[in-house]
Amino acid sequence: MEQTKALQAEIRQMCKEKNAVVLAHYYTTGDIQECADFVGDSLALARKAAETDADIIVMCGVHFMAETCKLLSPEKLVLAPDLAAGCSLADSCDAEDLWRWKQEHPDYMVVQYVNTTAATKALTDVVVTSGNARKVIDQLPKDAKILFGPDYNLGSYINSVTGRQMELWQGGCHVHERFSVEAIAKLKAENPDAVVMAHLECKAPVLAMAEVKGSTADMLKYAQSHPAQKYIVATEAGILHELQRTCPDSTFIPVPPEVTESSSADTDLAKGSCSCNECQYMKLNTLEKLRNCLRDEAPVVDVDPAIARDAVKPIERMLELS
Repeated sequence: MEQTKALQAEIRQMCKEKNAVVLAHYYTTGDIQECADFVGDSLALARKAAETDADIIVMCGVHFMAETCKLLSPEKLVLAPDLAAGCSLADSCDAEDLWRWKQEHPDYMVVQYVNTTAATKALTDVVVTSGNARKVIDQLPKDAKILFGPDYNLGSYINSVTGRQMELWQGGCHVHERFSVEAIAKLKAENPDAVVMAHLECKAPVLAMAEVKGSTADMLKYAQSHPAQKYIVATEAGILHELQRTCPDSTFIPVPPEVTESSSADTDLAKGSCSCNECQYMKLNTLEKLRNCLRDEAPVVDVDPAIARDAVKPIERMLELS
């Protein structure tokens, strides 16, 4: 604990000296969230990146989020604690994949989930987050033919609630794909008074069991509006830190990942340790790496200017529509 507090104090001091701002996603560890200037979901972080007057932005999240910061603030120095912090969704549909898909559907507009690389965004008409996808899609022409990717589950949900028939890319989040109906049913049987909350990246059968469906920000808002309740939470376990911090009288139960013969969750359960469903990419961000990142002003996240010119347009369009 003393080492954690010392690192946090060192980070805050460097932020003051260097006019730096630390942005952290809800899925990072609690010690990082505690010393960040701002904690939020993808949409909130994008807005903050566009607004900040800091000289340095440190994005504690995954690589596409740091790229988004650079696209919205090209004049600023953008840093990431670990460049290896990628995203399974972004990896599922790269620029070449999207280019081929567009060639097969020449009269379609492209809507991409924000979990994509800058090069993929450069081929996109508008991006969305889980928090604003429905609102953005509802504002597009009713007769528009749309390619939606890379998250199949989010696209399928938006189709179901809007009546659209968007063509969907077959991508998925490695964390949210692991939640099972069986695990939720078991937790619900043990906690019949609990409200089930699920992220829109979850599979349709999981969403069908949830009373609250939405982004991490949607879950927070609901829990804050309904204090002293019990919740079963189907999203990356990092959100529990902010949920518990802002709703101290509520109980939050994380849904574990599906346990298979090959999964590491077997080992965790056998040892009696936490079986939370976590994103290993988000957890590459550590206090030590954050401190070193600020101290060394590296690793730096840059985007090729030729790509950036087109990649920023769908982000700006999203911010306009949301």
